[in-house]
Amino acid sequence: MSLSRRTAARSVRMLGVTAASAALALSAAGTALACDISEFSATAACDGTKGVITVTDKDPTGVPAVITVFLENNGADLRQVGTEQTVVGSKKGVTVSFAEDWEPNAEYRVHVLAVKGKKTFVDTDISPNVTTPSKACEADDTSSPSSTPSSSPSDTKTTPPPAETITPSASPSDSASDSAAPAPSASNAPSPAVQESNLAETGANSNTGLIVGVAAALVVVGGGAVFFGMRRRGSSNR
Repeated sequence: MSLSRRTAARSVRMLGVTAASAALALSAAGTALACDISEFSATAACDGTKGVITVTDKDPTGVPAVITVFLENNGADLRQVGTEQTVVGSKKGVTVSFAEDWEPNAEYRVHVLAVKGKKTFVDTDISPNVTTPSKACEADDTSSPSSTPSSSPSDTKTTPPPAETITPSASPSDSASDSAAPAPSASNAPSPAVQESNLAETGANSNTGLIVGVAAALVVVGGGAVFFGMRRRGSSNR
């Protein structure tokens, strides 16, 4: 009887030790698997030409976490960036991004609130705060050549004016006749060719003038001689 009691007592002790060990192991495992702030990280980067604040959740238990980002100014919240977002983490990591046109060397506070059921696992900030790079995001390069092909010489050819823009009065025959008609002052003046022709026909370009002058002088001399002859004859008749 005494031996059986001792054996039973030992069995009870062994079961107690085993149960205690199992409880400790489960407690340690539960603590290791619980959501923790160390599983969250945040960075500031560029997404093309725009800035973003990216938060990564590597919680393997998948406890939903609400992420809120604030712009800091001398240790105080200046404004909230966008709206809060909920992320369910994984062992590989799940990210959420907040679009923000951040300035170089700006500081942002990232708050994490992880709650499952009635238990709050995390309610604190990621430490340290996020500091943006010293260089802002670069704009698009607008110096690249345009993909639109340049116009060919045939495309740049000047097209003739539409037919309706030509007025009826400006016909080719009318314009030709108007341009061919001489000015009134020019029609009355003889052309050089006509003058030379007339002078050639009348002898103006020869010695005709000199001959006419000599003939006139001879007529005058002859007339004078006749006049004096008649006066003498009259005097002798008296």
